Amino acid sequence: MRGFASDNYAGIHPEVLAAITAANDGTHAKAYGADPVTARMEALFREHFGEDARAYVMFNGTGANVTALRACCRPWEGVICADTAHVHVDEGGAPERMGGLKLLTTPTPDGKLTPADVARLTIRVGDEHAVQARVVTVTQPTELGTLYSLEELRALAEAAHARGLLLHVDGARLANAAVALGTGFRAFTTDAGVDVLTFGATKNGALGAEAVVFLTAGLDDGFLYLRKQSMQLASKGRFYAAQLAAQLDGDLWHRAAAQANAMAQRLAAGVAAIDGVRVTQAVQASAVFAILPPVAATQVMAAFPFYVWDEHTGEVRWMCSWDTTEAEVDGFVAAIAQAVAQAG
Repeated sequence: MRGFASDNYAGIHPEVLAAITAANDGTHAKAYGADPVTARMEALFREHFGEDARAYVMFNGTGANVTALRACCRPWEGVICADTAHVHVDEGGAPERMGGLKLLTTPTPDGKLTPADVARLTIRVGDEHAVQARVVTVTQPTELGTLYSLEELRALAEAAHARGLLLHVDGARLANAAVALGTGFRAFTTDAGVDVLTFGATKNGALGAEAVVFLTAGLDDGFLYLRKQSMQLASKGRFYAAQLAAQLDGDLWHRAAAQANAMAQRLAAGVAAIDGVRVTQAVQASAVFAILPPVAATQVMAAFPFYVWDEHTGEVRWMCSWDTTEAEVDGFVAAIAQAVAQAG
């Protein structure tokens, strides 16, 4: 099966598999991250994000997001986010149920928060009857495939910090954002004023490895205990660290994300030429959102799996991955054109 439903459908990049194999060289290593592979991974995160960066291996994105936000919030504090945010829509209520976090949401046309949103949701400060905002969380790229510019992230960080809040970035596809912005990771995270982020590797070719990365010194105090309490401590941590190190030690992260982004641009250009198909969001990373006749969507979906994003409008999401090829994109576009013509 090949499709455009999710970059989670893609397999493991061969270089990541090779790194796991290399870590499984027959020797024993200390458990729970006290091993040379994890130490190397931690050093690589410092190289990419700055000397104050502190990285902790996690199992998955939801666990990483919830645990990072728990580290920043006291029980009476809440998290500002867009109403399309993954933490609000697609984490099964884990921030509320497992993290005890109140989410303070706001609608956005493109999935992006603004300083005005932060100001509007930072209300009743000091009122004991109201949840107190503590963290602003953004997704980069957003759930709608759009991208925060460096200037937008700096403005959000300034707006948050001026109100005593922290800025968290959900970076499930952070490598795609870096490629799209044409920068390294540090420029739009540490240097932009981000305090903590979740770094996603799974969607960019890993077997299953994420990290929580604290960029503000001291913010990770006690996180070792919180990670364990949150059931996110891997006993054989070196095999998770090896995946992250494989992506960061060289340009694998860039090559894999660049392929996904390029294929999304190719797909968007291809469907833009089809009468009856409308691209609904700016294509800035690895996702394409579009509306096409429902009959055509159902027909194409039988051969190329993808998701209907909004059942009410018929908007669909097409996601490219590190292993999407030009031939696959062209075949998909041809199938869409044929289905739309038949539907018309």
